[in-house]
Amino acid sequence: MKEKSISQYQLLKSGIDNKTLDSIKKGRNITLLTLEKICIVLKCTPNDVICFTEEDNSLSTQNKQQNK
Repeated sequence: MKEKSISQYQLLKSGIDNKTLDSIKKGRNITLLTLEKICIVLKCTPNDVICFTEEDNSLSTQNKQQNK
């Protein structure tokens, strides 16, 4: 946002509400619709906004073991 000189106010005007902005600040989940709105406002792609990190995959390992 800083690189593009976009303020939180501009995000609010584009349809992203305060609750969603708070979720983003706290690293919580957002919807794909919200991601789309952010990308439109910032004129970028999702890859410019988010990155995927590997989490503890013990749950997926546990699910695989249960399915055997």
